[in-house]
Amino acid sequence: MTNFTPREIVSELDRYIVGQKGAKRAVAVALRNRWRRQQVAPELRDEIAPKNIIMIGPTGVGKTEIARRLAKLAQAPFIKVEASKFTEVGYVGRDVESMVRDLVELAIIMVKEEEAQAVRIKAESQAEERLLDLLLPGERQEASEEQGEGNTREKLRKLLRKGAFNERFVEMEIQEAKMPMMEILTPQGSEEMGINMKEMFGNLFPKKTKRRRIKVEEARELLISEEAEKLVDMDKVHTLAKERTEQNGIIFIDEIDKIASREGGQGPEVSREGVQRDILPIVEGSTVNTKYGPVKTDHILFIAAGAFHVSKPSDLIPELQGRFPIRVELESLGEGEFVQILTEPKNALIRQYAALMATEGLDLNFTEDGVHEIARTAAQVNDSTENIGARRLHTIMEKLLEALSFDAPELQEKEISINADYVRDRLAEIVSDEDLSRYIL
Repeated sequence: MTNFTPREIVSELDRYIVGQKGAKRAVAVALRNRWRRQQVAPELRDEIAPKNIIMIGPTGVGKTEIARRLAKLAQAPFIKVEASKFTEVGYVGRDVESMVRDLVELAIIMVKEEEAQAVRIKAESQAEERLLDLLLPGERQEASEEQGEGNTREKLRKLLRKGAFNERFVEMEIQEAKMPMMEILTPQGSEEMGINMKEMFGNLFPKKTKRRRIKVEEARELLISEEAEKLVDMDKVHTLAKERTEQNGIIFIDEIDKIASREGGQGPEVSREGVQRDILPIVEGSTVNTKYGPVKTDHILFIAAGAFHVSKPSDLIPELQGRFPIRVELESLGEGEFVQILTEPKNALIRQYAALMATEGLDLNFTEDGVHEIARTAAQVNDSTENIGARRLHTIMEKLLEALSFDAPELQEKEISINADYVRDRLAEIVSDEDLSRYIL
C-alpha cells in the first residue's frame, strides 16, 4: 500500500485531471484513510469501515478518470461496473456479486505478474539452458564423450547473451491459444455453476501444442514466460490476491443514478429498487463466494458516480445512501478548463495528435489562439446541444483534423500551423448549423 499524503495524491491527480478540487480531495482522504487503518492496532482495525464516496456531476467531467488514476496510485485491484447492467435476483443476467468475483480475478492477474517478476532472474537462467539445448541439439548426451562440447556450450552462451543469435531460427513446441469460451448465461444466484461449467469444459479439451520455427529472440521470451509460470506458487498468488482484494480493492459503480427510483414507481422502478437492495449487503459488508474461496467486502472502497439529471441522491434507498457518507459535486467544464485540458495534462490531447502526425513526418503546431478557438467551439457546442463535457473535445479535434489525417502521407508541406483561422475555416459552418452539429460534433 502506498503511503502518499493527501496533498501528494491531489498533486498526482492534477497531472492528468483538470479542476475538480473537491472530488480530488475527497478521494485523496479516502485513500490515505486506508493507509491510516493499516497502522491502527489490529483489534480496532477491523472496526474501521471505509468512507465510501458518491461523485455527482454531468458526463465527461472526470469522475471515472479520478477513480482510475486513484487505483493506479494505490496499486490496488480496481474495477469499473455500470449499475444499469445488473438485474435483480431471479432474473437472467449479471448478479451484483459478480463485481466482487471480477475484482478477485483482476487481483489474481496483478499478483501473478508481480510474482513472475520476482522469479524472473531464475526463469531467465532456466530459459537460457533450454534455448542452448535447442541451439545445440544432443549436446547433453554427448558432453561426457566429447570434452569440447562443454566449451562449445559456453561459447554459445556468450554469443547468445550478446544477441548474436537473435535473428537465427529455432524449432520448438508452442502451446496453442485456447478456444474462446462461450459466455454461459445462468439464472441469478447460480453464477458459480456457470464458472464451474466453464472450468469443466476447459479441462475436457487437452492443451494443444504446435511445432513452429521462430526467431531466437521470440523463443527466449516465450521460454521465460513458461519457466516463470512453473516457478510461481499459485496457492500463494490466490491467498495474496484475496487479501489484496479484501484490504485494498476499489469498486467504481458508474451510472448509479440509473437505478435510483422516483417516488411511487411502477414496473421497472421496482426492479431498480431491487438492484439497490442487492447492492446494499455488498457495500455494507458481506461474504461473496468465488472460485478462490470466500471474499469479505467489509473493507473494499466503493466509489459511486452518476449525473443525477432526473433523479437525486436522496432517491436512492435510505440504507444505501447511508453507506456513502461522502458526497462530492463535480463542476461542469467551460472554455477555461478546456484550454487547460488541451495543453496541461501529461496526456494532453494536442500532444497526442501532434505525436500521431509526427509519424507521417508532419510537424503540427497548435498556436495559442488556435487552442482557445478549439476550446471556445467545444464550449459553444456543449451549450447549444448536449453537454458531454471534455468528451466534446475529442469530437471537435477529430473533425478539425479529419482532412489532414487523410492526406498526411501525401502532403508536401511538412509544417502545419493550427491557428484560430484554421479552426474557424473547418468548423464554423458546422457549429452555426445546430442540427448539423448535433450529428457531427
